[in-house]
Amino acid sequence: MTEDAARDGVLSRRAFGGGVLALGGAVVIGAVPGAAAAPGSEGTGAEATGAEGAGSAGAGPGRAARRTTLRRGSAERAGLLPAQLDRLVADAEAFLAPSPTHPWYAGAVLLAGRGGTVALHRPIGSAVRYSAYDEKTDTGVELPPEEQRPMTEDTVFDLASVSKLFTSILAVQQIERGALDLEAKVTAYLPEFGGGGKQDVTVRQLLTHTSGFRSWIPLYREPTREGKLRLLWNEVPANPPGSAYLYSDLNLISLQLILEEITGHGLEVLLHDEITAPLGMHRTRFNPPLSWRADIAATEDARRPWSGLDRGMVRGEVHDENAYSMGGVAGHAGIFSRAWDLAILARTLLNGGAYGRARILSPESVELMFTDFNTAFPGDEHGLGFELYQHWYMGAMATPRTAGHTGFTGTSLVLDPTTDAFLIVLGNSVHPVRSWRSGSAPRVAAANGLARAVPVRPARGRTAWFSGMASATTATLTLPQVPGAARLECALWWDTEPGADPVALEASTDGGTTWQPVPFTTDGRTEHPTGAVGGWSGRVWHTASAPLPGPDTLLRWRYTTDQRYVGRGVYVDGLRLLDSAGRPVFDEVRPADGARIDANGWTRSAD
Repeated sequence: MTEDAARDGVLSRRAFGGGVLALGGAVVIGAVPGAAAAPGSEGTGAEATGAEGAGSAGAGPGRAARRTTLRRGSAERAGLLPAQLDRLVADAEAFLAPSPTHPWYAGAVLLAGRGGTVALHRPIGSAVRYSAYDEKTDTGVELPPEEQRPMTEDTVFDLASVSKLFTSILAVQQIERGALDLEAKVTAYLPEFGGGGKQDVTVRQLLTHTSGFRSWIPLYREPTREGKLRLLWNEVPANPPGSAYLYSDLNLISLQLILEEITGHGLEVLLHDEITAPLGMHRTRFNPPLSWRADIAATEDARRPWSGLDRGMVRGEVHDENAYSMGGVAGHAGIFSRAWDLAILARTLLNGGAYGRARILSPESVELMFTDFNTAFPGDEHGLGFELYQHWYMGAMATPRTAGHTGFTGTSLVLDPTTDAFLIVLGNSVHPVRSWRSGSAPRVAAANGLARAVPVRPARGRTAWFSGMASATTATLTLPQVPGAARLECALWWDTEPGADPVALEASTDGGTTWQPVPFTTDGRTEHPTGAVGGWSGRVWHTASAPLPGPDTLLRWRYTTDQRYVGRGVYVDGLRLLDSAGRPVFDEVRPADGARIDANGWTRSAD
């Protein structure tokens, strides 16, 4: 079953579409340095030895090549707020209880960090709790306490569709080496692929889910490899190639076949030789050996009708039916890993493709993986393999540069280059059965927690007004009527859900009974004629300025959120009202003036 197919009750993912980063008509990808250890580190001193570095807005793919490696450390060392990381854990533990009817997962491993510091690595709940699922009572059959297994930091998980990221990295490596052309037709490598009207599908369309493939077909019903390939070759596209986004496992299965064809190696060999061995990801592989079983989280009591195959409680074998029928090695699913190994991968990508002395991608290639190729579908962004700017699981970590992926079994990886932060949530949310969970609330809560843990320093003084990050709320920050006031000036910082959660400047000339929008400018050049802004502002402070509509005017900032997702919120600082000559007649830094501000839902915050 395709990853996260059950989200919101719809058998599909967010829609994406075409577009390509190009220079002079050619896709830009740097020369391949190879995946083996480099003869010398590009960095020196702290960078080369893995200093903790809290990161900055300049960090991330495509920047100066760094060799930052991971170490455990405090929240403070990572440049994070410890109280917010504690809250992240508490929020995650709440989903071990009914949420709302059943636990979202039996257990999870949480890992969060910034720069080279892993500031949080916490197991919660159980890796193995149930022996079976009782469909008659909709309950899990619990194992005796002595047979249950708690989560540990090193618990290994079936990553499900997070596996797609590894296949995508392997493909981009081959593009670097000139063995694979991003804009080539798939039939150039797999002639049989063109059946059913797929002759014009390109490699890029496989990587960006714009090939036209439907989400999923039951390949497992065909007992032979030849039969599975015949289904794939004859599959008729649901949409013309490049015309629509439709998330499909078949894209990455096709990409696997291309990689195996052009390299002469199986996907499991490529994974080991090109990614996991160079990076030292020693607990990441297809088909984990029996010796790992004690450390592997259980997945589902797989039985018909909810599963395509009758297998009983699955543990140590891939959960996805198609991947299982392919011998456990598939481009779309099948990789097992632990949180620390995924943190190494996250750090590698945030470093621009290098980790310690190893390099698996050039900075230019990582830049492409984090660049939106689907600009024809605003709001549904996608890079090469990576999803971008998706609040539905990235929560407040989502920016136009934030990249990640989720897995049907309850796994997720989120990377935010703007803050150099990374988050891994590995849960066994289909244990004992897939129907017990829906949506991505634990992922969103964890991402919100890490986003809130990244401080926003006030523009002036020790504190700024903060709107909070609650959903389905309205917060107002109202200035008093001040005789002679002609213009508002302040510092404004916003990061909100695009198209849904605006922050608005409003005025009232009748004492607050009715309010009208006030157009304003930011940084003296960008006009906001509707009196509202939203989305991502670059996570930097902007100077906001607006003329008052008349004398005896009340002004307020109003931030309204819907019931779904939120961003990092809104900050306002340095509120001043100026007269027509530009002299301040109200300045919040003066205690008497500051005391006159009416804050409803806004709080003073130092971070």
